[in-house]
Amino acid sequence: MKLKAGQPLYSVTDDTTLLVIRSADRQVSLTCGGHEMSASKDTGEKLPMEGPAGHGATIGKRYVDIDNVVELLCTKPGDGELALDGVALNLVAAKQLPASD
Repeated sequence: MKLKAGQPLYSVTDDTTLLVIRSADRQVSLTCGGHEMSASKDTGEKLPMEGPAGHGATIGKRYVDIDNVVELLCTKPGDGELALDGVALNLVAAKQLPASD
């Protein structure tokens, strides 16, 4: 699938919902729980998760690929592991605010 900034994505294995913040201009395979995510909200009956259990997605957290090209925001949490082209996505660490004296 080709991702576009602002596009919502829905898991077919659990309740995970993501919002595309930044994307590459190429075809990618974005999976949650081992199955391709859907651009349609109505994904029908949930499929069983495949592969090893991941940490899942946490609401309000951002996830990036290893090259820091694709960035996704979790708007609804779930248990499935997020992966882009077969490689697990990384959680973006919060930036440290400057100390105030």
